[in-house]
Amino acid sequence: MSTVEIFTETDLRRAVALDLEAAACVESAFRALARGDAVLPPILAMDIPPRSAGAAGGEVDVKTAYLPAFPSFAIKVAPGFFDNPKRGLPSTSGLMMLFSAETGLLEALLLDNGYLTDVRTAAAGAVAAKTLSRPEARRAAILGAGAQARLQLEALSLVRPIESAAVWARDPAKAEAMAREMGARLGVAVTAVADRRDALLGADVIVTTTPSETPLIEAAWLAPGQHVTAMGSDQPGKAELAPACLSRADLYVPDSQAQTAVLGELRAALEAGVVAADRVFAELGRIIAGDAPGRAAPEDLTICDLTGTGAQDTAIANLARDRARSLSLGAAIDSAAAGAG
Repeated sequence: MSTVEIFTETDLRRAVALDLEAAACVESAFRALARGDAVLPPILAMDIPPRSAGAAGGEVDVKTAYLPAFPSFAIKVAPGFFDNPKRGLPSTSGLMMLFSAETGLLEALLLDNGYLTDVRTAAAGAVAAKTLSRPEARRAAILGAGAQARLQLEALSLVRPIESAAVWARDPAKAEAMAREMGARLGVAVTAVADRRDALLGADVIVTTTPSETPLIEAAWLAPGQHVTAMGSDQPGKAELAPACLSRADLYVPDSQAQTAVLGELRAALEAGVVAADRVFAELGRIIAGDAPGRAAPEDLTICDLTGTGAQDTAIANLARDRARSLSLGAAIDSAAAGAG
């Protein structure tokens, strides 16, 4: 007989916030990858073709990883259907399953509807900025105005003394709404900008958070000393940075080169021939662990390519389960009884 804990999105939102502990948890996942003692299978990715003319269709990612430092491993199923907002539905959803790393038995269902992915993705942005941007970085530029764009600006404010931010989005009304909301929430000056090139002017940290399939940033628009975190390209065909951005950077850092070469900004740079196919880059975890150099000088241009790894999902799922337990949240069922005929 085994018991399975079930936590709803409401439970998990009460238990887990975007805070320094969540960032430290995700940072530990990067460090585990750098040590080489994690098991990180390739992502299972499936495209769902549109069922009607003009529809966007959807995509589903399945990610997992085993990290020896955690008692359980997570398997995450994450659909993304980007026409959903037209139907009054969220564009992302999903759940995480936690299994015992000792017995393989199912221990918990985390019915987060993508919330934990949002938190761990934003936390990864905080880790990237903390590791690679200049410590005195005060101005941010955010491309995109969805939930992740908001979280990325909030995450930056955890690790850098952000005083102002510019927001660009294809829909100016959404950029304006985000600027008002985040300015009030963070107590900093947040401005909506109509031209994305203008958004980058004077920015210390730039974060791209869109599902764009065409580059949003040209290499000539970037300036010495800036740090760019590109986190929207997580499927073949997506790209937020022109390939030349990577060849211009003084330091390009993937979260997992095996993934970014297939899904991230590196994929487009390889296809364009601006990066040699046999070039090996130091991953973010190695820089965090001190095994590879990071930013060498204040004037360096750095780029971090985040595609999201199952290691981050296992880390945040363990944290969420532990926090929810400590608050006596969730419910438990007898898995044998639940499966009885």
